[in-house]
Amino acid sequence: MPMTITEKILAAHAGTDVVEPGQLINVQVDLALGNDITAPVAIREFERIGVETVWDRDRVVLVPDHFVPNKDIKSAEQALQLREFARKHNLTNYFEVGRMGIEHCLLPEQGLVGPGDLVIGADSHTCTYGGLGAFSTGVGSTDLAAAMALGETWLKVPENIKFVYNGELPRWVGGKDLILYTIGQIGVDGALYMAMEFTGPAVESLGMDGRLTMANMAVEAGAKNGIVPPDEVTRRYVEGRAKRPYTFYRSDPDARYAQVYEFDVSKLEPQVAFPHLPENTRPVSEAAGVDIHQVVIGSCTNGRMDDLREAAAVLQGHKVNDNIRLIVIPGTQEIYRQALKEGIVELFIDAGAAVSTPTCGPCLGGYMGILAGGERCLATTNRNFVGRMGHTESEVYLGNPAVAAASAVLGRIAAPWEVE
Repeated sequence: MPMTITEKILAAHAGTDVVEPGQLINVQVDLALGNDITAPVAIREFERIGVETVWDRDRVVLVPDHFVPNKDIKSAEQALQLREFARKHNLTNYFEVGRMGIEHCLLPEQGLVGPGDLVIGADSHTCTYGGLGAFSTGVGSTDLAAAMALGETWLKVPENIKFVYNGELPRWVGGKDLILYTIGQIGVDGALYMAMEFTGPAVESLGMDGRLTMANMAVEAGAKNGIVPPDEVTRRYVEGRAKRPYTFYRSDPDARYAQVYEFDVSKLEPQVAFPHLPENTRPVSEAAGVDIHQVVIGSCTNGRMDDLREAAAVLQGHKVNDNIRLIVIPGTQEIYRQALKEGIVELFIDAGAAVSTPTCGPCLGGYMGILAGGERCLATTNRNFVGRMGHTESEVYLGNPAVAAASAVLGRIAAPWEVE
């Protein structure tokens, strides 16, 4: 029976030859992930189960990244729970401050996730790893607790939607624009509990950072997972990096899809999502002129090395507008280190930006960039819900790193070519 890449990964982890959409299955997981918000609940539930220790100390990963370095006493206590649990169970992959990065930037970088894996995480953007050709999805903290104990979970096999992106991407247009445009076309519930498979020449031209960005925001369309079929770009990324053997799966030519969308992106502009939903997308030319107060470049969506390079290319030779706060957050310590080596951090500082240690911080309205009532922010993050970054009367606009950098220079939402 022909199957999609998602169905093949699920079948392999369920120990069966075939799975079908709607089927309930038990699957073995390759990795179980928690952070400083979700893991404390999972730890409490894990201890109620009464098992002696985790199913595999190498495959339970804890990354305190949302409020770390700790912003207050409560966040410090939550981080302490992770630290003590990691020590008690001798977890291989607990990442303390100084080694910590934003979880969905960190795990691919460290080779902890590979093509063909099945990964669950108590964070909705766990779907990021689909950029590597893995099945990855977010779960609740109690599901994480069970997985930490048993090494398995259950789920319903999703239906599949195939997206084919044709044409050559214009300059300053990348993965963030492709996924924002897609969500704008199908809506925030357009792929509800479905697998979004991203294919076509434009996707194949993306580097790994752009692919991870696309998969990261699949959940903003309601998807169970997003996935990019692995290829030579994937192979170059994982060779010498992967901590475990990996498998390249691809969809059969006659695999079944609930829907197939084809887009010609050869004339696509950078996209901007207006408040208060990621589906409210417009070309940047229609967003130009919106006054803003803050710009954030970072997050699990756009805090990778290619993102910082893109922003730096726009900022080169310019200063941040006097009315703007520009906050730059590298996704991991290694990304930070590489940006230092390339002179990018110095460029940001010379331009007037604040450069932070890795943290989710402002993305979820945690800290490091909270908005006051009436303020507007252009961010490279993934969500712009009411109150997402602070006051319920603030506004968040979403865009790519080049748009963010141009906007920081001009003090309003702007296209990159406006500052060239």
